[in-house]
Amino acid sequence: MKPGPGPDEDGLRRMLAMIRHRGPDQFGMFLDEDAALGSARLSIIDLAGGQQPISNEDGRYWIVFNGEIFNYPELRRDLLQRGHHFTTESDTEVLLHLFEEFGADCLGQLNGQFAFAIWDRKTKSLFLARDRLGIRPLFYTQTSNALLFGSEIKALLVHPEVTAELDPAVLDQVFTFWSALTPKTIFRNILELPPGHFLRTRGDRIEIKRYWQVDFPAAGDRPMPRPSAAETEAYADAFRALLVDATRMRLRADVPVGAYLSGGLDSSAIASVIRHETDSRLTTFSIAFEDPQFDESAWQLQMAEALGTDHQVLRASHADIGRVFPDVVWHAETPLLRTSPAPMFLLSKLVQDSRFKVVLTGEGADEFLAGYDLFKEAKIRRFWARDPSSRLRPQLLTRLYADIKGLAKGNAAMLAAFFRGDLAEVDSPWYSHMVRWRNTRRLRRFLSPETNGVSARGWEELAGDVPLPPGFGGWGPLEKAQYLEISVFLSPYLLSSQGDRMTTAHSIEGRYPFLDHRMVEFCNRLPASLKLRGLNEKFLLKHATRQWLPEAILKRPKRPYRAPIHRSFFHDEAPEYVRELLSAASLRECGLFDPAPVRRLVDKVDAGGTLSETDDMALAGLLSTQLLHWSFVKQFQAPPPLKDSDDVRICRPAD
Repeated sequence: MKPGPGPDEDGLRRMLAMIRHRGPDQFGMFLDEDAALGSARLSIIDLAGGQQPISNEDGRYWIVFNGEIFNYPELRRDLLQRGHHFTTESDTEVLLHLFEEFGADCLGQLNGQFAFAIWDRKTKSLFLARDRLGIRPLFYTQTSNALLFGSEIKALLVHPEVTAELDPAVLDQVFTFWSALTPKTIFRNILELPPGHFLRTRGDRIEIKRYWQVDFPAAGDRPMPRPSAAETEAYADAFRALLVDATRMRLRADVPVGAYLSGGLDSSAIASVIRHETDSRLTTFSIAFEDPQFDESAWQLQMAEALGTDHQVLRASHADIGRVFPDVVWHAETPLLRTSPAPMFLLSKLVQDSRFKVVLTGEGADEFLAGYDLFKEAKIRRFWARDPSSRLRPQLLTRLYADIKGLAKGNAAMLAAFFRGDLAEVDSPWYSHMVRWRNTRRLRRFLSPETNGVSARGWEELAGDVPLPPGFGGWGPLEKAQYLEISVFLSPYLLSSQGDRMTTAHSIEGRYPFLDHRMVEFCNRLPASLKLRGLNEKFLLKHATRQWLPEAILKRPKRPYRAPIHRSFFHDEAPEYVRELLSAASLRECGLFDPAPVRRLVDKVDAGGTLSETDDMALAGLLSTQLLHWSFVKQFQAPPPLKDSDDVRICRPAD
């Protein structure tokens, strides 16, 4: 949107060129005297007729839309009965008419993943909205006479008044929580619309409102009793029916749909639903690592053979991860404390090369069904805190984190010492995440004195930036932990850096049945014992899917998806950028890091020393931040504008 002297067509063409990878099939622009909207389309539904922008019948409302509305056929039937007329078969037009009918209240009727903008020519107002859990991104900033918005930050940087400046205070957040806390981004003055929110602007007035909130029932005075066998079976039946319906909805497309297969429970459950409960052919895609510490290909092949899928494998080497990491950071647009997005970037290229545009994945089950070790850790620590002198209770921790060096089984004394910190602080709202945040906070030792001066707050003060809903204090311990993981990790990191950004980098759309809002709300109402029973994670998911899955998959230990870090950057054919960006000269030029501790870390790697988990995270964080500075601050260039030969549709409505 651009009030004032009129829209800049050339600028809009450059913004669209910058995000060509998100939607290379068609481009569209709406231009009038007060606003400019642009769309880079990845055509999945109504391939021939769904080109954007789209208007309603009288040309009052115009929409550009990124994402999918999975229940669009049902919504369309209702809108037809209400007298609306359609010129396409697309979900985009359904969304527009739904807004025309219900205004902002339309958001509660959507089952989908979306970021969209609607311009009202009559009131000269703009409406922006983002899906409940933030699957699709939406960024914005203000210039002297414009509100700019886009699916990626790089599109905003094309504008001559918008420059990239890394924010040390937000870097402090990343080096504590793994990601920036919305609405902040790593770039100063560029904001992200939070999940479950809409923004409405008219003239100089901007209004931002929440329309959906992650919520759990109050715990009450007594723990909820464990459901009986019959009650458990009823929950399982309802869960299974929802999962099947959510998966079927996400198979709606006019192009082939595949599925990721990690070898774990979640993706195996989704693939099994497709195979056993639908008529869709199934092609699966997975990552194999040359490093056996991270490789799960044996489990993936076992599941693919059990389902009889056409299985495609991407084999990721250390050299592959190091080679693509600059591209990964370019697309992620944020510092990364893991290299895990890199294999996902490579995998989406395999999907693209296999001529698929859509994949279903298992994200969300760990957050909403308590699958992470973090939830077990918090439960053990609360149990231990009731008898801090016990020698037996902390030994339960040896069951966790066997995959992390230094925290392996058989090292009970070290584990007890590591997890004893703040053990008695059970009333703290951050209790479940204290250990992680305090440990990650050690990365601050690499920050320069100047950066430390800007971001001198402790982790407890930083945690105060996490918005807690009014009912948070009345939730049970597991539900509090789930909320923190959903709000701090799922949306800003897992669904963004490791999700949307890596799939759209190669023009692929990821879809997530476990994040269907009906599934989410159902899981949030479950008794805690159906999510985490003792130390058995995702109990209900295992129970509900046992008819589809091999026993070995159901009983295999939980193993988080991870990728090698230091070995990806330091090997015989290490990429040149690594030592260049970690040099004292490059570090001083960026100004965020202290060259001395960085030098000691590099020397430790060169000497063959054992790197801790935080050492590895520091290395990824240092390199990714330096790459951000190099790509966005030091040498950012706007691309040439789209040409008419790029299949550009221009709409200039008459008054």
